[in-house]
Amino acid sequence: MAAGGKRTLGQAIDEIIAALEALNETDRPTAVKAACDHLGLVGVASAAGTSDQSRKGQHTLAVDAESGALSLQTDIRSFKDQKEPHSAVEMACVVAYYLESLASPNERKPEVTPADLSKYFKQASYPLPKRMTQVLVDGRGAGYFDSAGHGKYRLNPVGHNLVVHKLPKKKTK
Repeated sequence: MAAGGKRTLGQAIDEIIAALEALNETDRPTAVKAACDHLGLVGVASAAGTSDQSRKGQHTLAVDAESGALSLQTDIRSFKDQKEPHSAVEMACVVAYYLESLASPNERKPEVTPADLSKYFKQASYPLPKRMTQVLVDGRGAGYFDSAGHGKYRLNPVGHNLVVHKLPKKKTK
């Protein structure tokens, strides 16, 4: 410990890492969120919650360079595995939600394009359909997307509810 009872930044980081390593992997995000809440640090994503759903994915702790805010981020493959989409349209909704709410701040965007779907379907190891554009057209027809002009689509409340509340679908016996 440094003079005067204060720790250096490096010592504090070492202590945090040691404390988190003592916990199992599924409890680490909860501990980080609780500590950040206690200290009043803003920007910690709700992905650090205690539900089983949030524990399934891989989380990355990120610090915003400008604000210094902490956030927990989930990668698209883990999010796809958590949500278990059964069709390309459902996967397009998962990608749109991911880009709107879970992607790193520099990747976030409110609309999705066929190029976005191609990129994130590949990253998530999801089978590519023959025509990405048709996936978005079909998603709009199913009521999950609204057109945002020039080949862009925005997830609407129906699509949001599909991803947040309906996926993964309950397995029937």
